Amino acid sequence: MRKNMSAMIFVSVGTQLPFDRLISAMDQWSGNHPDYSVFAQIGESQYAPKNMAFEKNLSISEYTDCFNKASLVVSHAGMGTIITALESQKPLIIMPREFSRSEHRNDHQVATAEKFSHFDLIDVVEDTASLFDAIDSAMKSAGEKTSPRLEVSGALIQAIESVIDSA
Repeated sequence: MRKNMSAMIFVSVGTQLPFDRLISAMDQWSGNHPDYSVFAQIGESQYAPKNMAFEKNLSISEYTDCFNKASLVVSHAGMGTIITALESQKPLIIMPREFSRSEHRNDHQVATAEKFSHFDLIDVVEDTASLFDAIDSAMKSAGEKTSPRLEVSGALIQAIESVIDSA
């Protein structure tokens, strides 16, 4: 089947820690939907995808290019990805890393995801089934432009970036 290149999904797990649960789930979704183009930045994952294109790490320009080409971004709850999605009004599905699964040192990603879950362009998922449902829904509505329920001011984004930069 021919890939739908106008509906590319970009998956990112950041650069600090592996996130095999998200990568294996996205590989499974990609295998079940061969008509969609899926590209993942997988970091130091122990899981090697079989059904989607991937690179361990991307340069900033490569990441930006993938992000801009994507009609949907699927990611961990990293602030850089969240801010970029909000600034560009790009649909984003967040699956936070969980401390209880030894995916991170604490549950700050769960808390971050919860804080941003009220934006129309952001879906927060906890498991593979809800991830698949969110992707299917997002791909059905691809091209429909929605706006966040809350406007994000440039000053707020700059303040968040300043806090991140100083950390």
